[in-house]
Amino acid sequence: MICKILAVFGYQIQRTGARAAIASLWSVDDGGTQHLMDAFYSALQKPNTTKAEALQAAQIALITGNYEALNQKRGIVLDPILQNNQLTTASNNLNHPYYWAPFILIGNGL
Repeated sequence: MICKILAVFGYQIQRTGARAAIASLWSVDDGGTQHLMDAFYSALQKPNTTKAEALQAAQIALITGNYEALNQKRGIVLDPILQNNQLTTASNNLNHPYYWAPFILIGNGL
């Protein structure tokens, strides 16, 4: 149910006059979303980059951990998580689809 609400909200934003909107298909992690959006806007600043290309570049940056390709360093440290009885940070695990897969671009991707 939540995924339908989030996607519908994205379409509603577009109906208010936005040329494009990024929506998620399910509930997302705030810290992971911040990393994705930081990477998205960094990629969007490159000349002749479309919104669709910027979203793809941001998703690839999370998957590969290569933020330098976007001339960006990771900004925040996410909340620590316990994995295999060892304390780690979620920022080291942003390649998991949970952090990058739910985002879609609705509307004009140019």
